[in-house]
Amino acid sequence: MLDTFRSIFKVEELKKRILFTLALLVVYRIGGHIPTPGVDGSVISQFISSTQSILGLLDLFAGGAFRKATIFALGIMPYISASIMMQLLGAVVPYLQRLQREGEEGRRKITQYTRYLTVLIAALQAWGTAGFLQTINWNGIPAVSPEAQGWFIPMTILTFTCGTIFIMWLGEKITERGIGNGISLIIFIGIIARFPDAIVQEISLMWVGTREIWIEVVMVAMMILVIAAIVLMTRAQRRIPVQYPRKVVGRRVFGGATTHLPLSVNSAGVIPIIFAQSIMFLPSTVAQLFPQTEWVQNLVGVWLAPGGFWYSIIYGLIIIFFAYFYTAIVFNPMDIADNMRKNGGYIPGIRPGKNTSEYVEKVLTRITLPGAIFFACIAILPWVLIGQANVNFFFGGTGLLIVVGVALDTLQQIESHLLMRHYDGFMKKGRIRGRSM
Repeated sequence: MLDTFRSIFKVEELKKRILFTLALLVVYRIGGHIPTPGVDGSVISQFISSTQSILGLLDLFAGGAFRKATIFALGIMPYISASIMMQLLGAVVPYLQRLQREGEEGRRKITQYTRYLTVLIAALQAWGTAGFLQTINWNGIPAVSPEAQGWFIPMTILTFTCGTIFIMWLGEKITERGIGNGISLIIFIGIIARFPDAIVQEISLMWVGTREIWIEVVMVAMMILVIAAIVLMTRAQRRIPVQYPRKVVGRRVFGGATTHLPLSVNSAGVIPIIFAQSIMFLPSTVAQLFPQTEWVQNLVGVWLAPGGFWYSIIYGLIIIFFAYFYTAIVFNPMDIADNMRKNGGYIPGIRPGKNTSEYVEKVLTRITLPGAIFFACIAILPWVLIGQANVNFFFGGTGLLIVVGVALDTLQQIESHLLMRHYDGFMKKGRIRGRSM
């Protein structure tokens, strides 16, 4: 393992990419401690700690910035919401469909539209969040200074929106010039940054006698089991045998090999979790925009209350939907069948062409379902634990899913750089199969 880490810094390009990524992540963490003008972060932190609501999970995705009401309080979620909308619109809007088929130029235009939509969503969420912050009053202490009431909302909208735009720029630069997926790594580092605080909190609960030690043991054991299950499901594959016929060219024989087509049980990675969580944040944002509307507050506070029955059902169904939706985007059975036919390959017992495409799609549909259900159950796990044992958000399934998934994907990219230059990877008996975010 030590030799592998030494090899990382022997590859000049890989070393530059890793150092560049670390530098931008440090910038992101520094920005997460710059306070928003006119806000008392300690009051907001105490308010969120006292309420078991979706605010805790929103703070988890923002890397603790929402709890402190810093300039990065909205995190990267507006950009993710915009990406979801653009992908959904791309399936129904002819103009966006044409852009998707135009290659690199079309992708650049779609990316630009996504940025514009991010600004709009960030401004709306900043407006709702600013109004919500004005309503927080903890033990007679308001979260927003009375002197700031006149200019607080426009200033906060500008601050939060610019913060989100800067995070979006950091993520794109990491993806372009660093290692790993920038947006995923920003969420990843935000979750990891809260790990020391989570441990200190759990130790404090045991020290004062609020938490029994056996609960901590069970919780750690569950974390280990969940991590092992996530790794297992992330690397699980259904291998379809593929046969290539022999070709005789002059005196040389080509082909004749038997290989396989690997279909992942979880082709979408942790994207469905992030997308679904972004969708579930929308009702609370709408409630913040209309604080005086009774039916909106009842819908969010009663029917869509985090941890409730309907919240868990809707959350799980959205995860399953996005698992199929994103798999359909990243994996096209027709392209696979065409490439196999052009190279003379075929699946034994299946005719090349359309029949091969239908067979691959049928297998992919079947293996995606158990993977999607598994990740939906893991994502709902935090609310069950919080309701039963008041467990810290960090130890819930959503955080673990993202941390493990992003770590595997980043290690896979580092391993690819090492193997291309004939260095040993992190695993001697096999290869890490990460999933793109």
